[in-house]
Amino acid sequence: MDRIGKGDWAPGKQIPSRVDLATEYGVHEQTVRLAVALLRRQGLLEGQARKRLTVAYPPAVRILTDPDGDWPYGCEVIDAGSCRASPDLAGRLDISAGATVRRETLECWDPGGRSAMLVTSWWRGRRHKHASAAVEAGTVRLDARQAQAFRLPMDTVAILLQRTRLDAGGLPVEVADLVLPADRWRLRL
Repeated sequence: MDRIGKGDWAPGKQIPSRVDLATEYGVHEQTVRLAVALLRRQGLLEGQARKRLTVAYPPAVRILTDPDGDWPYGCEVIDAGSCRASPDLAGRLDISAGATVRRETLECWDPGGRSAMLVTSWWRGRRHKHASAAVEAGTVRLDARQAQAFRLPMDTVAILLQRTRLDAGGLPVEVADLVLPADRWRLRL
């Protein structure tokens, strides 16, 4: 990590093999494997399995201006199904606690193909068109799944946007939690 921080290994540069690193530092290859795994989780190294790893480019800082807008770089549904509405979720959707709702989680990518945002949406019945949206901003600590997607340590503080989509009468038709890594985003709402 020191060599990355000092710039000895620049972004995009391949790092030496585990065998070479173990020899250079006088440690067992397993120790190097664990250190490399930690650096990958922290987002400092990237690459494919069984290939030489490279130093990761720092993530771009983006400005989010429309939390209800379409995402231009591609998304993938990583989880979907039904669940019972918790009291908090029921309050946000203006339904009874315990009612069955649909749930979907999208992983949205940046132009380089890295995870930029996770969006979990809930709605009742089928999805309806909305006329407007309201957003509340806060923070949340990343859980294990979110941290893995963003290649950040667990419990890292992230931006949480709670979006409510409203019909023409002002009733909620869908709610969502947008989770954005705080080191990669600025809000301009």
